[in-house]
Amino acid sequence: MRQSRAALMALTTLAACVGGGDPPPVPETVIEVTATVEPVRRAVFEETIDAVGTVVPRMGHVASLAAPAPARVAKLFVTVGSTVKAGDALVEFERAPFEAAAASAESALLAAEHAAERTQRLSEAGVLPRKDAELASAELASARSNAITARRNRELATLRSPIAGAVTRMGVVLGASVDPSQPVVDVADPRSLDVELIVSPAGATRARVGQGVTFYSGSVASGDPVARGRIGEVAAVVDSATGGVALRIALTSTVRSMRIAEVVMGQISVQRHDDAIVIPDAALVPTGEGFQVFVVDSAQVAHATAVTVGGRSNGRVWITDGLTGAERVVTKGAFGVDDGARITSTKP
Repeated sequence: MRQSRAALMALTTLAACVGGGDPPPVPETVIEVTATVEPVRRAVFEETIDAVGTVVPRMGHVASLAAPAPARVAKLFVTVGSTVKAGDALVEFERAPFEAAAASAESALLAAEHAAERTQRLSEAGVLPRKDAELASAELASARSNAITARRNRELATLRSPIAGAVTRMGVVLGASVDPSQPVVDVADPRSLDVELIVSPAGATRARVGQGVTFYSGSVASGDPVARGRIGEVAAVVDSATGGVALRIALTSTVRSMRIAEVVMGQISVQRHDDAIVIPDAALVPTGEGFQVFVVDSAQVAHATAVTVGGRSNGRVWITDGLTGAERVVTKGAFGVDDGARITSTKP
């Protein structure tokens, strides 16, 4: 009896399938993703402008020297990196042309003095017209100017450092020909340094003289700060080469010695927000028109939520709209999450 009933049920099921009955429903598939989930926080957020800059000598503490006239390099006393005192010899040019020019100018001056004296005496005696005496005086003034220039060029045949510091550039080699338009050697005082930052024109509109700046080593704002300073000058024009605006920052304190031409990352403190909604930078996912985050509910299901970004700083993002501060969001692994996915949390 039991065997007949089982056979009857099997035949009934087979008939239903052959007769085109509806198949049983397929359960909905839920995607499970392993990711890090962290709570949204309310905290102090300092809005900053980040820019890469270079350590440069402070104006008035750097000198660029050139030859006083066309000449040839005879001696080099220093090289790049050499420490020098004010008055130390840096480069010497062949002296013979300068000595000859000075001697010629002295002879011309002596002749002009005698001629001016004689012309003045004859003019006062009525032998020569007054204009001849005036012309002789003009020639004497020109001869004096030439003599002064020749003496100064003879002194500059040996270039000496006008400041104490270090040699930052040598533009010549032994025996090279130079002219006054060609800088030969640069000297800077490494104890008086500034940092030059290049920011966008939009960022420059928010920069003000006196604002604080924090510097980090390299081109990324990570690790401990190496120096601090304040904006001393905001350029009034856009640099055509970089498309940015230059800011000069005076260093006020340093953790270690800074080097000229060293690359640093500067963070300019623009505005402080005491009760800001803050999330980790890793939680932010760009969309076609903005940004979104994945909010995780109590059932561990992720929901895509559009947010408005107010600013970024040190791996944190200030959210001005879209979150209340009581949510949990996906951080590490957010780019692999879809709306409605079930999240398996891992420790941050």
